[in-house]
Amino acid sequence: MRYVYMLRSQVDPDRHYMGVTGDLKARLARHNPGEVPHTSRYRPWTLATHVAFSDEVKAFAFEKYLKSASGRPFAKKRF
Repeated sequence: MRYVYMLRSQVDPDRHYMGVTGDLKARLARHNPGEVPHTSRYRPWTLATHVAFSDEVKAFAFEKYLKSASGRPFAKKRF
């Protein structure tokens, strides 16, 4: 199972981060102490939403879409 997840910064609620993982709890546990350089500046993070996929290829395709020009407004409106 793969999860496409979106984190929201508790410091700046307009900041968010999207990624793919197989273990949501472990991944969030790496973001909050600052182990992920890209997200360390705006920590702590909370899990805003996640979507589960049984197909890894589809999970990465959905993440790529959410990070695209048309996907960002989709994510902002729904999450």
